[in-house]
Order: sequence, then structure tokens, then C-alpha cells
Amino acid sequence: MPMHVCSGAMLQCSFGVAPSSLVVLPVNKTMTGNMPAANIMDNKPMVNILPFGMCSSLANPTVASATAAALGVLTPMPCVPSTPAPWAPGAPTVLLGNLPALDDTSKLMCLWGGVISVIYPGQVLEQIP
Repeated sequence: MPMHVCSGAMLQCSFGVAPSSLVVLPVNKTMTGNMPAANIMDNKPMVNILPFGMCSSLANPTVASATAAALGVLTPMPCVPSTPAPWAPGAPTVLLGNLPALDDTSKLMCLWGGVISVIYPGQVLEQIP
């Protein structure tokens, strides 16, 4: 069974060079592993999703312009996540704030083409059915 994701979970983007951590604000008043539990709408860039170091996606305008300036040599630039859609699919069997809870098998798509996944859920005690 998948694990329930909470604040402090470690995330990785397919175009990022470093892992990042998930920040969950305690608005749903639900805890898992003594940390605020996440739902699928904990996807706000720079609030919930922090940068992944450097971005190497050519779909990112800053990377594309830096690469063009370097005559076609891929030039990674600082990551600024752009995540307009919620996490998918979530766990519809458990609702937090009337939205599916976030489990460690869910993925988040970045507008620059990256796929953000959970590499550590932040706790190891509570599973989601």
C-alpha cells in the first residue's frame, strides 16, 4: 500500500539536479507522522513545491535562452517550478479538506516538462488504503 505524504517529504524532478522538500501548511488540520498531511492541491510553486536546484529542460524559457546564448550548449539555469495542475491521481479513499489525500505514488507535472515524484513520503508509519 502507498504511504501517506506529509510536510518534509522529499521530492525529485526529472529535469532538476537536486531533491527538494514538500512544504504543507496546516490548513486541513490533519496530521500524519506528527506532520501536516498533504492533499492533491498542495502543488503551489514556491509555497509547497520548492526549487530543485538547476533546471535542464529546454522547455524552460530561461534554460532555452541561456542555451541559445551558449551557441547550443545545454546551459542549466536556476529552477523555478511551474505546477498549475494538482498531483495525480492522489488517494480518493482518503479525503483531506474534501480532496484526495496525497500518496507517494502520485506524480506532479511541471509546465517545463518535468515529472515531480515523491522519493520519501516524510513518514513511514501511516499507509493509505
